[in-house]
Amino acid sequence: MASTGKARDEGPDRPSPLDPLAALRTPHDAPWDVYLTGTVFLDIVFTGLDSAPVRGTESWARGMGSSPGGVANMATALARLGLRTSLAAAFGSDHYGEYCWDTLEQGEGIDLSPSRTVPGWHSPVTVSMAYEGERTMVSHGHEPPPEEPAPDCPPRARAAVASLTPGRVAPWIAQAARKGARIFGDVGWDDSGAWDLARLPDLRHCEAFLPNADEAMRYTGTDCPRAAAHALTEHVPVAVVTLGAEGAYAVDRRTGETASVPAIEVEALDPTGAGDVFVAGFVTGSLAGWPLADRLAFAGLTAALSVQEFGGSLSAPGWAEIGAWWRRVQSVEGQDPSALRRYAFLADVVSEELVRPWPLRRAVPTIGFRRSA
Repeated sequence: MASTGKARDEGPDRPSPLDPLAALRTPHDAPWDVYLTGTVFLDIVFTGLDSAPVRGTESWARGMGSSPGGVANMATALARLGLRTSLAAAFGSDHYGEYCWDTLEQGEGIDLSPSRTVPGWHSPVTVSMAYEGERTMVSHGHEPPPEEPAPDCPPRARAAVASLTPGRVAPWIAQAARKGARIFGDVGWDDSGAWDLARLPDLRHCEAFLPNADEAMRYTGTDCPRAAAHALTEHVPVAVVTLGAEGAYAVDRRTGETASVPAIEVEALDPTGAGDVFVAGFVTGSLAGWPLADRLAFAGLTAALSVQEFGGSLSAPGWAEIGAWWRRVQSVEGQDPSALRRYAFLADVVSEELVRPWPLRRAVPTIGFRRSA
């Protein structure tokens, strides 16, 4: 096991441009705000395609970017929002793995002490082709050796983000919940076609569940995303259903709150990782104690800002970009007053200190270039 991360019980020493939990922190807090585990891919993204590739032809893309992907999308989005983030993942011993490790640990300040480098294992790779606001992906990789990077012994954290797999129990989720972590669960497509919530046993540990509309309706047997959200609260306290271009809808069973927020219209360059950024925004607002509508609006905003850049992880916005958007949108003539009120909570979060942009890494066409002296 190779690791150059910080000790698990130490907080990161990389300063954040804004700490959304500053007013809530005490000396007795968990060392990490969010813990997550999963597979890190190297993402290679082609954009500027006029259409989907056609068999037997060669397509040229007008743009290209490389960046860490997979669970790195979520980890980076959380870290860029100022949350102390710890990630357990296996990394390949190739140049791709070294690049991903350096980008996440040194570039983003993510704790990788629960992670490991696997000798002789090559990094999983995904090629994503973005066109017409959608994407097509091709991935390749091999399973790492069976010993996982300590997923059943997570560090103490305020929260954890878990990708629920139908028919499978992940012991680390219950471990994290017993240590006091608030669990936020998302889910992928159920290839079995069962769509049975009983096949998501770890859902019982979750505070919030964030499926998309199609998944939510299939799991609940409803024909309306809003009805699906309400039905899901019989199984989890907070249900958030994403509606694509129509925004998102959420219900909090504990408070009786409901919220509906339309999507922000932007010109999407690359939608890779937008769902992960949405979850990161919602987790941030939840840990900060914001009202449900503010959490939902913030999640949608961060996702909208992310699709305007290359790559899933390195497209995630930081607070400077969020602050710049808020200042810019207020200056637009004829702006809908109700839309401005929807994001008015940002006035209490961002400050003029964030006028100078935070130097964020972005996806690059080619990795491995040395910086010139």
